[in-house]
Amino acid sequence: MDNSVKEVLMIGAGPSALAAAIYTTREDIDTTLYEKSAIGGLAAITDMVDNYPGFENGVEGLILAGHLEKQAERFGAHIEYGDVTAMRTEGDLKIVTVDGADVKAKVVLIATGSDYKKIGVPGEAEFYGRGVHYCATCDGAFYRDKKLIVIGGGNSGFQEALFLTRYATHIDVLVRSSVSASEVLQRDMQKYVDEGKVTIHLQTVTEEIIATDGRVSAVNAIQNGEAVTFDTDGVFVFVGLLPNTQFLEGSGVELDERGLIKTDMHLATNVKGVFASGDVRSGATMQIASAVGEGASAALSIREYLTEYNREAKA
Repeated sequence: MDNSVKEVLMIGAGPSALAAAIYTTREDIDTTLYEKSAIGGLAAITDMVDNYPGFENGVEGLILAGHLEKQAERFGAHIEYGDVTAMRTEGDLKIVTVDGADVKAKVVLIATGSDYKKIGVPGEAEFYGRGVHYCATCDGAFYRDKKLIVIGGGNSGFQEALFLTRYATHIDVLVRSSVSASEVLQRDMQKYVDEGKVTIHLQTVTEEIIATDGRVSAVNAIQNGEAVTFDTDGVFVFVGLLPNTQFLEGSGVELDERGLIKTDMHLATNVKGVFASGDVRSGATMQIASAVGEGASAALSIREYLTEYNREAKA
């Protein structure tokens, strides 16, 4: 692996990092991105992105990710596959461990995103994007006048279910044990329960997601010890997000209580020369459009940091 010092090293190659790379490389700042899974992140494995500006008919996630990747590469970004497992600081340099080898950089942008927590049942992974979803604002509009299932009884589950009421004819909310959503959300939800638009099923454990002709059609569950089947047109899973920040243990980068990276208004972390943008950042909106915007903002902050860094190095 190259032992030279990189100007900018980006961890992750989702929309936020790719947008940042477009900005840095256009200004001739040498930029390398390391991605351990899919270029484009969660966006690349989203069936259809219907709320990204500029695509009046929506755009397939894989196509959007591909355009971002090609644009970044056109300006000179180096996109490589590699698993980052650690990061530390030595003097003014950041040392990032990629596939077991150390890579040095002046600046690091962390844009590793967050992954949706999974329930781990048969059919969940197989039918992702074909009836199984993790974002109501992204995919809810596909289910106008349809029946839906929401899995999760916490704040996120109730918030997303409330959003989905604007589209679905009926929503079954499957709660593993008891509802843990805030009282405010429970009061808001009660209106739809009273109207018969939402039914909340307590002590209901999802066992399997069933599909017919390649599309989700039902969910098998255990309710109070008895087997039960719920017919549905789609399943939305909201049991939380898992930020991809495990590799930062011992790095000194400050995280919030959920494991998301804290930044200031310039997207700088508490570690000098380390920035964060996109869904991995505390306070992020978890939308592709805003992640791209944060990437652009982070790139401008990185440019200013490098200008000062190089000035001090020459002094």
